[in-house]
Amino acid sequence: MSLTLRDMAVDVLSTADAHAKVALSRAHAARWQAARAAGEEIPLGRAAPPDAPARPDAPELLSPRDVPHRKPGTPEGRIAMLHAIAHIELNAVDLHWDIIARFPETRFPMGFYDDWVKAADEESKHFGLLSDCLIRHGSFYGALPAHAGMWQAASDTASDIMGRLAVVPMVLEARGLDVTPGMIALFKQAKDKETVAALDVIYAEEVAHVAYGSKWFHFLCGREDRDPKEAFHALVQRYFHSALKPPFNEEKRAEAGIAPDFYWPLAQTPPALS
Repeated sequence: MSLTLRDMAVDVLSTADAHAKVALSRAHAARWQAARAAGEEIPLGRAAPPDAPARPDAPELLSPRDVPHRKPGTPEGRIAMLHAIAHIELNAVDLHWDIIARFPETRFPMGFYDDWVKAADEESKHFGLLSDCLIRHGSFYGALPAHAGMWQAASDTASDIMGRLAVVPMVLEARGLDVTPGMIALFKQAKDKETVAALDVIYAEEVAHVAYGSKWFHFLCGREDRDPKEAFHALVQRYFHSALKPPFNEEKRAEAGIAPDFYWPLAQTPPALS
């Protein structure tokens, strides 16, 4: 019996080994994309995603306050940074497959599934790029402790598709757009051309992932006749439990379809007056 798209999603979510997970993610994405390009139909189906994705024995997952902090200007600090980003990318693979499987009652055009399959495939590629960077630095994914709270936003929004879109791509992934330029500058200063090239790829493609969140959030707001900005503020305040942290990459956020009046009112400090 052929796998449905949601079967594929659960297959990825149920795979513990990080490298096996991303390989399976890329294989399922390629199958979906090839079928769509050929005009063939893979049913969406129905499948029960796990409450949390399967995880490897390593890295050890710690509370954020217990994850060791290393100076980013040192070789050890740069390895820790790469490890942390790899952990984020692996969680993003699961998040994007989870949104495909989690909300079968919400009807979307097929473009919704195309977008999130593509995002999951790219996050899988990003994990591979970062894993290669870690190996070049004499390390590997799982060598250091990692943040245990990465799945919290998914758990909090497991029954709210609009909350999921607001918090995961439009807050958490948008934060990546804010901090990645600084990381690229750090590795440029260290003359690490391979890592800079990998981060450049990730930075360019993450804009689209944030844009997918904004696009489908606005789609649902339009269908339900809700004001997108008011809905976004209410959902972030309900599910995120923290103020947003400036500085913001306003150019890339705008490119992704998120205007300043969405995020500045939720920030820790107001923008400076000119």
